This record gives sequence, structure tokens and C-alpha cells, in this order.
Amino acid sequence: MVLQVQTSAYEAKTQEIAKQLLAATQENRSFFSSLRDQMRWDDKLLAWAMSNPGLRVQLFRFIDTLPALHSKSEIASHLQEYLGDESVELPAALKGMLNFANPDSMPGQVAATTVGTAVETLAHKYISGENIKQVIKTVERLRKEKMAFTIDLLGEAVITEAEAQSYLERYLELMQQLVEASKNWSAIPAIDEADGESIAKVQVSVKLTAFYSQFDPLDAKGSEERVSDRIRILLRRAKELGAAVHFDMEQYAYKDITLSILKKLLLEEEFRQRTDIGMTIQAYLRDSEQDTKDLISWLKQRGYPLTIRLVKGAYWDQETIKAAQKHWPQPVYNEKATTDANFETITQLLLENHQYVYSAIGSHNVRSHSRAIAIAESLNVPRRRFELQVLYGMGDKVAKALVDKGYRVRVYCPYGELLPGMAYLIRRLLENTANSSFLRQNLENRPIEELLAPPIVKEQNNSLTPNSSLLTPNSSLLTPNSSLLTPHSHFSGAADTDYAQEEMTRKSAQAFQSVRQQLGKTYLPLINGEYLNTPEFVDSLNPSNFSEVVGKIGLISVEQAEQAMQAAKAAFPGWKKTPAKERADILRKAGDLMEERRAELSAWMVLEVGKPVKEADGEVSEAIDFCRYYADEMERLDQGVNYDISGENNRYIYQPRGIVVVISPWNFPLAIACGMTVAALVSGNCTLLKPAETSSVITAKLTEILIEAGIPKGVFQYVSGKGSQVGAYLVNHPDTHVIAFTGSQEVGCRIYAEAAILKPGQKHMKRVIAEMGGKNAIIVDESADLDQAVVGVVQSAFGYSGQKCSAASRVIVLQPIYDTFVQRLVEATKSLNIGEAELPSTQVGPVIDANARDRIREYIEKGKAEAEVALELPAPEQGYFIGPVIFSEVSPNAVVAQEEIFGPVLAVIRVKDFQEALTVANGTNYALTGGLYSRTPSHIQQAQTEFEVGNLYINRNITGAIVGRQPFGGFKLSGVGSKAGGPDYLLQFLEPRAVTENIQRQGFAPIEGAD
Repeated sequence: MVLQVQTSAYEAKTQEIAKQLLAATQENRSFFSSLRDQMRWDDKLLAWAMSNPGLRVQLFRFIDTLPALHSKSEIASHLQEYLGDESVELPAALKGMLNFANPDSMPGQVAATTVGTAVETLAHKYISGENIKQVIKTVERLRKEKMAFTIDLLGEAVITEAEAQSYLERYLELMQQLVEASKNWSAIPAIDEADGESIAKVQVSVKLTAFYSQFDPLDAKGSEERVSDRIRILLRRAKELGAAVHFDMEQYAYKDITLSILKKLLLEEEFRQRTDIGMTIQAYLRDSEQDTKDLISWLKQRGYPLTIRLVKGAYWDQETIKAAQKHWPQPVYNEKATTDANFETITQLLLENHQYVYSAIGSHNVRSHSRAIAIAESLNVPRRRFELQVLYGMGDKVAKALVDKGYRVRVYCPYGELLPGMAYLIRRLLENTANSSFLRQNLENRPIEELLAPPIVKEQNNSLTPNSSLLTPNSSLLTPNSSLLTPHSHFSGAADTDYAQEEMTRKSAQAFQSVRQQLGKTYLPLINGEYLNTPEFVDSLNPSNFSEVVGKIGLISVEQAEQAMQAAKAAFPGWKKTPAKERADILRKAGDLMEERRAELSAWMVLEVGKPVKEADGEVSEAIDFCRYYADEMERLDQGVNYDISGENNRYIYQPRGIVVVISPWNFPLAIACGMTVAALVSGNCTLLKPAETSSVITAKLTEILIEAGIPKGVFQYVSGKGSQVGAYLVNHPDTHVIAFTGSQEVGCRIYAEAAILKPGQKHMKRVIAEMGGKNAIIVDESADLDQAVVGVVQSAFGYSGQKCSAASRVIVLQPIYDTFVQRLVEATKSLNIGEAELPSTQVGPVIDANARDRIREYIEKGKAEAEVALELPAPEQGYFIGPVIFSEVSPNAVVAQEEIFGPVLAVIRVKDFQEALTVANGTNYALTGGLYSRTPSHIQQAQTEFEVGNLYINRNITGAIVGRQPFGGFKLSGVGSKAGGPDYLLQFLEPRAVTENIQRQGFAPIEGAD
């Protein structure tokens, strides 16, 4: 059902004002008819982007890469790589320009100069200046045109504390210089005063997250403290200078904490009476109307008005993709018309409450502005309490028409170096060239009635389910190609906890309280459905605080291991006959139970193995995914394959192998233990799970869940014990069919060798599935986005203190950017919070135990003898902590560049070119994960074919593989077997059989389709 937004009392007035404004802004000729040869190249590029979606994507990708290209040859070769792509249909002029054989040739240099200059010209259209001098010139021109301004500082992402401090200092400097310049400006009544009240001539717009490099909603308290300290300094200085400050809104994840911080701060005695401060609401967010109502209520309580800037929102693609990837509800409206309608609703809400709020309506849509004016005039809103805003370079004609009609207009002016400002430029270009953009539609001379029509809203729920289809112009970004869909394509992963929601952080805190009351309990092994007492016990300690016992673990004897093996043998015939659907449903039930106990399971992991909260939560998702994915997979495999021909039936079917011994690691104590175990179980095998001693409490919790889900006795057994005794006994047992192992290369190779020996009474060959770690490298080439690369390397190397099999322990950086990269990497790592895993601010927690700590320290000493120490951070004493260490100028053959360290130690290797980078990356015994940060298409292509790793990640971090999306596992000495979470993993636990039946009887056979 389609509803037209109700034609309200304001509609006639809206139409009247809009038609007047439109008449003043429209040109007499069509935009496209003006595409003549004499057009400037920047105009041509925009026009081509509008008319050719394939070119638009590649052109904007090229523009994104431009900041990293330092010579005309590099620009020319990237131009060819991006725009010479087969998917791009080039206009004749562009095709001719790109027709050069060599980037160093004269035509190549000409092409580079032409396009480079065109992009720079484009940037100048939307960026108000590269330095304060240019900005002052721009704002003085705007003031002559009777327009006010607000200045926004562009630049690199803030990923270090040094950059956060610099952000504050640059704003203090900006305000100082603008105010100094403003002393020479003559007063302009239209923008400097209203209703007898003076308005600050200087206004700056700031982003809250840029005041603290580790800003995180999970650490709401810590983020608030660090950000508020810097904001107070800014606001105090602004008051001294007489400048106004406006707070921008950024990504959805930061919205609630941003509003919360500002509300608290602006109720403080020092700031409560200030009215020269503003906040922002984004109308494309589904909860923006409620947020506006809450802000208005808060302003009533505050007693002094503030500005609320209403905008549509600038991160639609990003928000949509992030929600789809994380299986979260969509925070933004799918349809632009819905956003437009919501914008009008909130405009009305703000203006109807003008006694409490100053409204700043930011748009380039003539209808949106006209609606605001119609409401403001109907309600006689005082001039001081209402203004219209546009972005610099976006709505120039609209702004002029509004000024001519006597309204206060403020222009949002970003300033900064052109190249770091490219991300901003691309957002503006996307907006300008989108099919649904008002500016584009106006340029195309669409009928006035169409341009000014009220937005039509398709009725929909106020929030999407996480898996709703995205019916949007850009949905091709999110929908896989149907021809690539695999048989299990209906599988949808579990959603991680969204800690941006206050309720979720509260839930997490409650789980820790509950779990802490259970510390120190005894956990016994489960053998044949009974918890048995054991001759020996070991304490599992909290690595963040080794005086704290998480649980006492009963370690089984070899005799008890034999008892478990016999119980498994007895249970196997019944389990083998259990229908696959029944087995699969038990797994699904286990997944549901884990979802119910998510916060509690996370807390156990944080306390037992020192994994920070977010990482522990992600691991619960992975365990749930393994249950659900392998359940689906087993049902698929259970159908078998028919190879029938006339007169003969041929069935290809699978049967379980027998008894599986799972030996799981401590570093993914829930996900890997669960994944290997449920794969074996759903395939019809009886399974003995022997976890690492240091993570046995978590395995006991997994055991509780599997029993509650309905696994029969003897089918699954939890056999905690010493690896050297019980582990070795089970590996060598003649009744063991499959050994699934994750751990060190040394132990994995020993298991592989022992499993190959035929034991007395053994009537089968054992299958070994072993994942044995890696020496994972990330290559950063000269075209990389360094903001992205530094953040990704820091996460990959120091997340969970470098104790993931997939963690980065080498970074291979090309010569031209090596020094810059190392400098930013060191500063970003210095900014990390090191501490107890339980603290929400912690990014780097402890290592697992004293042995690991001492072994890592030995490697650090070896590193000091063969490389330069770029950074060695101190660490707390009370737990098994090691501060991150970065070695620079490391030889590719150095010990720290060849051996797996399994700790927060990173080797940075310098190489001269991309080919050498690949050679160095491939120059170890491992092949597990690898990464590449590059915006050079040929490098990306080459890495895909030549980088020897099981999992290659391009332009993202290299940890956090997701079931059914990035099946995980490596080759060479990283392991043997198929990838976990992939379509052939279960085959390792199954024996395939072919059954052929001759169905002819006395020369006749059933023929399909015959009467």
C-alpha cells in the first residue's frame, strides 16, 4: 500500500515558495545539452559519472586513490587500470586520452596532468580552502553575499592520541585566526544579528570522535571522560573569543553516546546558559524523530535554547552495508522518499518548539527549504530561531535565492589539504550524481511538479529485521550474484552484540557480576553421561589477575580415557542410525542456547583466557554459526547424489566414520572447540573433546549446552586431561577414526606422525585434521589508504594480544611509504589501552599464562639483537601482560620474521617493490592468512593468484573469519584438511559410499514418463 504524505495546511504555501525559489535557480538550458567540447574537464567528468554507472564507480575509486599517487606516471598507470577495465564503457574523449602505451610517455603525462587538474578543480568546488588564509578569503566572499558560515576541518582519520590532541589544537588555532580576521569585518545585519540579539560571526563545526582516538560506545565512561576534557577546553576558548561551536553527527554507532555526552556536558553549571552551541540530527535514521523529541524535552529542562541542525545524513551506503554484514537491523531508511518525509516531519517538530530550540535546516532540496519557510512563516517563528544551511559548492544558487528572499543562510565550509579531503569529496560527488539527488534532477530539467511533489512513502515497519532485503538503488552492493549461491545459501550468521546500545553494555556488566559469583567452582569430566571424580585437579587462572582462580578442573586418568572410549563405541551404532535431521536439530538447539547465554559465555572467556569483551562476543557468534551452518550442511549432504541411468540406480551417500577425538586450543576456547565437536557429532560420529587445560571451564559450559540440547550419553564426552598423557593415549588408540586438532605445529606434526602408525587391532586408516598456526603477513603498498592500513594492522597484530592463529606478525611495507607508515603505526599502537580484559576500555589484554609470557619475552630479546625497536610498551604487573612491541628494519630471514611467536610482537619489513613484497610474504613455512592494503588493481589481482595463504584479506584486517563467508584454514605447514566453516568441512568426518542397483527384471525396467 502506498501512502502519500498528508497534504497539510503548509502544503500550498510550500509549493508557492518552492516555485519562486526554483525559478530563481533553474537555468534556461538543459545541463546535458551544454556538454560541448569547450566544457572544462571537471564538468565533463561529473557529467559522464551521472550518465554511466560503471564509469562512476571506477572514476570515484580512482579519485579515492589519487592522494597516494606521487608522480604523473603513477597517476597515468592507475588511470589506465581503473578506467581501462572491461566493465567500463568509456566516452570517446576519455578513451582517446587513455590510449597511451606507456605511463611514462608524453601522452601518459598529458592524461595524468589533465585528470589530476580536473579532480583538483572539482575538489576546490567543495572544499573552501587548503589553509586558513584561503578559508578567510572564502568566508569574506560569502559574507559579502550576506551568507554566514561554519568551518569544518578535514584531514586524516584520528587514529592516535597525538592526532586527537592536534585536532583540538588546530581548532583552537582556527577560531583564534578567524576571530582575529573578523575584527576587520563590517557588520551585516542579515546574518550578524536578529531580534535585537547579536549572532557570533565565527562558527566552527567539530566531530566528537576526533577528540579521542579510542572512542568506543562499549567504553562509554572512559570515552566520555577523555572527550569531555578536550571539549571543555574548546568551549571555554570559544567563549573567550566569542565564537560559536557546532557538533556534527557521524556514524550511527556513535549517535547515542554523542548525544549522551553533550547532554551531560551542557547541563554543567559552566555551560548550562550557553546558547552558542549546536547539535545535529540526521533524518535518514529511523530513530531520528524520537531523538529530536528527546532533545526538545531535554532543552525544556535545560531552560536555555541551543541550535539543532537537521540534515539528511551522509553515510547511507556505509550504514546499509555495515548493518547487512553484521546482521543488524538497518538504522537508516531504505527509500530516499521516506527520509525526505521524515525530514519534513522533524522540521515541523523543531519549528513548532521554537521557544526551546534554534532550528538550522540543512538541505539542497528546494522543497525541503520551502517547507521549513512555510512552517516558520505560518508560526511566526522569530528570525533568531531559524536559519537555512547548505554545503559549500553544493547549493550555491539555492543559497543565493534564499538570501535574496531575506532568510539567514549559513554555508558549511570544509577546509583542509585537498588530498586528505578526498573522502569528503567522494561523498559529495556520490550525492551530486545519485539518481535520487535533487540537484541532479534539477540539472536534468525534470518537470517542476515532479521536483516539488510531496515525498511518497511506501508503508513499512519502523525497523527492518536484520535479514530484510535492501530494495535500494545501490542494493547490488549487497546482493550476491545468484549464479554463485551455494546449496546452503539460506544460512545467515548470528549477529554480534551492538554495544552502541546502552542496554547491551548493561547486560554485559550484569553477566560479569553473575559469573564472578561462580568463580572457583570445580568442573568434572563427563564420561558416558556422568560427571566423574578424578585423581588430579588443576586450577584455571584469570590471566589478567593470576591470583584469581576461575575454576578447578578435574583431569582424567588414562583408565578413565579408556572408559570414555568404550562408552563412545557402545553409543556409536545408535547415533549412526539417528536421522540427520534429528542430529541437525540438536545442533540448532545448542546454537539457540548459546544465543540465550551469550553475555555469560563472553564473560567466562574474558575471565578464563583474557579475551577482551568485544572479541569474546564475536567468538560466541562464531560458535553459534558453526552449530547452525553444519546443521544445514549435514541435511544437504544427507540427500546424497543420484547418478541414475535407464535400468540402473546409482546412489552416492555418506556414512559417519566412527569415533572422533577433538583436541581444542585455548585461544578460541568456545568457537573452535564447538566447531570441531559439532561437525563430528552432526556427521553421526561419537566425539571425545579434550580441551587445553587453560580453557577447560569454558569447555565445561559448552558441555552443559550440548547436554541440554539433547546429545545422548556416550555420544559426546568432555575429557579434560593432560595432553601429554590423555591426549597422546586417545590419538594412539586403535578405535580412534578421526583426530581434529588445533594448536602448535610441533604437536600437530607429532599427532600426524603417530596417527599414521597402524596399531594392533586397528582396521582403518586414521584421518587427521590439523590447524597449526601461521606467520601471517600484511603487505602495504604505496597506493594504500594509510588510515585504513594502520588501523587494520594494529587490530590484526594486537587484537587479543596477537594470540590468534590468524594474527599479523609481519608487515611488509614498500619503500616509498615505509617511514610514514611506521611512524603512524607506532603512534596508533601507543594509543591503545593495555589492561585487564574485563575493562571495557581494554584493547590489549594479557597473554594466556606464565609460560607464554616468558617465551614471548625470549623472542623480544632475540628481536632486539637482529632489528631496531620502534616501540616497546610497558605493561601492568599483576597479570601475564606484555606490552605491544614493534620491530622495524627487520630482515625477512630474521627469527622474529620466520617463527610463530603468538604474542603482541610485530616485525615491519622494508621492500623495494611489490614483487619483492610477495616473495618475502611467501618466504616462510606457513600459509594461513595474509593481507594486502592497496588501491592498485593489478597488485590486487596479482596477490589473489600469487599470495600463498589459505585466507587472503584485501583492504581489511586479517582476523575474524566468519562461518559460511570466509571458511578458514591454511596449507603448507599451517595445516592439513578442509576449511572450517566451509562447504567441504563435514566430508572429513564422513565415509562416502556408492550403491548401484540393477533394476531390470527379466529384460524390463521402469521407464520414467511411460504409461
